[in-house]
Amino acid sequence: MKNAPRDTNKNRDHTDSAETSLKGTFTSVLIIAVFMLISWFSVFILFLERN
Repeated sequence: MKNAPRDTNKNRDHTDSAETSLKGTFTSVLIIAVFMLISWFSVFILFLERN
């Protein structure tokens, strides 16, 4: 049995596109997290003001 040669350039291209995709995902997660924190603190302050 012969070992099949590896195509390193193909694997490298796939990794570069995956890293670009993850940067956008990380940015989206940060934006959603900031929105959730602002919402939570707004409701918490509203709760404290009404008591």
